[in-house]
Amino acid sequence: MSCGGNCGCGKRDANRAAPESPAQPDRRAMLGTALGAGIAALLGRSWLRAEAAEPAKTALPGDPPKRPMKWGMVIDLDRCDGCGACALACRNENNIPISGPEQTDLDRGIFWMDLLKVREGTFPDFTEQVIPTPCNHCEDAPCVKVCPVEATFITEDGIVGQVPSRCIGCRFCTVACPYARRYFNWEDPKYSEAQLNRLNPDVALRPVGTVEKCLFCDHRIRKVREAAESDGRLIKDEEVRLLPACAETCPTSAIVFGDLNDPDSEVSRKTRDPRAFRLLEELGTKPKVSYLRRERW
Repeated sequence: MSCGGNCGCGKRDANRAAPESPAQPDRRAMLGTALGAGIAALLGRSWLRAEAAEPAKTALPGDPPKRPMKWGMVIDLDRCDGCGACALACRNENNIPISGPEQTDLDRGIFWMDLLKVREGTFPDFTEQVIPTPCNHCEDAPCVKVCPVEATFITEDGIVGQVPSRCIGCRFCTVACPYARRYFNWEDPKYSEAQLNRLNPDVALRPVGTVEKCLFCDHRIRKVREAAESDGRLIKDEEVRLLPACAETCPTSAIVFGDLNDPDSEVSRKTRDPRAFRLLEELGTKPKVSYLRRERW
């Protein structure tokens, strides 16, 4: 049923001829263009995808060497003892707020690094495995595709980033993520007195109404990158192998981090291990987090 074009919704009966009149500019389109241009000028860039890529910068003599990097992680389930140190370290490092009893009962807790329990068999003859699960930082990330304002994006070194100040809280990304690795702030973040005294100044706090997730401790990566560029060299594998807080804290060295584009890095060698697998690989998301199957029970 058509509205006849009189209600202002922009619809018109296809069988009804439109009266002849001079073409009028689309006022909404004009307003949207003007607003977009103004905001882009204020921000220094548009949050919409640029139609044309920026021209590549020409390397100058004395510039530090560069190599395209792709950060990834391998978690050895044979080494993991399920202690939870990785999750606690992640919480402290990244200013993850505390969820009270009411929010926890509603399944609204926030865990950038979570511990997934997998049980095989039935009681009393069963085995249980704890699987640490950070964001998988997919190469073909469904969350990035659905975000209407590019609050989530993929950096040039493969990290699926998140900008809280740009997030509008639609939660499309949360629904699209097949790994359930995104969390929504249903209320203003709450911290204990002890947490307030040791908040990490390198990690921004996330306000109510925004989504947050694991970022591979990109603030630590940034410091290492700046130091390497200052020295005029490439980042060394040993500098990043245990760089994220979860890898640094793991007492059994079950977590290894590094550049997947470097075939000689430890993380690359482990991805070639016969035990290596990736979660829900059949979905085609191409996760950059791999696991090594457990051989002992």
